[in-house]
Amino acid sequence: MAEGLSPKERVLMQSGSATILVVEDEILIRMDVVDQLTALGYDIIEAPSGRDALEALRNTDDIRILFTDVDMPGDLDGIMLAHEVSRIWPEIGIIVTSGKAALDDGALPQGSRFCSKPYIPTAVHAAIQEMLD
Repeated sequence: MAEGLSPKERVLMQSGSATILVVEDEILIRMDVVDQLTALGYDIIEAPSGRDALEALRNTDDIRILFTDVDMPGDLDGIMLAHEVSRIWPEIGIIVTSGKAALDDGALPQGSRFCSKPYIPTAVHAAIQEMLD
């Protein structure tokens, strides 16, 4: 994520530690997102599906941000996962992503953010920081 950034943007992207749950079924995309967020100083938990994400949330107390793709295998896509997390864990910030669909704000829980793929590094980091503040 930090490639091609000016020195000012690099300073803006410095981060404190927070735990982010990355939910993405495509392993190469998930690995890339995890690498990018780890480089920014975040602790990461990975899940390949919505059901695995709910299990991780039930077993981990310190998740602050859910970062999920829309298209997921099984019976719980990213939008349904976002609504479930918002209902059960309203203190968790939610970022929903997709490379195929653009979502309007009404499709997501209040306070959630949508980021289209490919991600703009500064926009993703700014959304995370805003949710953590």
